[in-house]
Amino acid sequence: MNYKQIAELIGKSPKKTPSKVWIRGAFAAEDFEGEKFQAFGEGRFWVLIGDYPEIERWTKRRRSRIKAVHADIAARFSALPLLDLRKVRARVEPGAVIRQGARIGRDAVIMMGAVINIGAAVGERTMIDMNAVLGARALIGRNCHIGAGAVIAGVLEPPSVRPVVIEDGVLVGANAVVLEGVRVGRGSVVAAGAVVVKNVPAGTVVAGVPAKVIKKVAAIAQRDKIALLDILRGTK
Repeated sequence: MNYKQIAELIGKSPKKTPSKVWIRGAFAAEDFEGEKFQAFGEGRFWVLIGDYPEIERWTKRRRSRIKAVHADIAARFSALPLLDLRKVRARVEPGAVIRQGARIGRDAVIMMGAVINIGAAVGERTMIDMNAVLGARALIGRNCHIGAGAVIAGVLEPPSVRPVVIEDGVLVGANAVVLEGVRVGRGSVVAAGAVVVKNVPAGTVVAGVPAKVIKKVAAIAQRDKIALLDILRGTK
């Protein structure tokens, strides 16, 4: 999808308020028939899951029968749900936010606080570290490391025709920023805190604001500084 299609999808999607509502009161399964939310429970305790306005209408009509109620609101007027993780063959840690429409490759690692927007793709065995942000349609290759707090720009606001492309084997340091439309070549290294505003040739190291080529990756003496740990990948 291009940015126009993504924007149209978001704009036209029904806005929902996903919620879980716990209620205490004497109800039967028949009380929930035909409703647009799910109900789990029996007797005097029930959990209702769905769009909050639908649940709220139901509870208001039965206020006199409800002894106690607690609502847990996950989002408010959200355009798109989060990705269903049941089919993802990757390690996704608690607190990661992955929007529906994103793609996560096999044996990737998504750390706590990472945010991955619609249309973004993460290649096999790539790690998205803590609090990193992948904007809409950001394309990350295989065997990469996107450092903690890094931002890979998306194609929405400001709109961009070309997504960011991070090719295979790239290491992006902590708090680095890669701006709209940039391509980072295979096997390159983006230093921590760099702001990348133009394409990065394969096999080079860039640093600074704006980022500039400072040397070849082959010239890095301490190879452990750019090594990926296989033991952190995988789902077993």
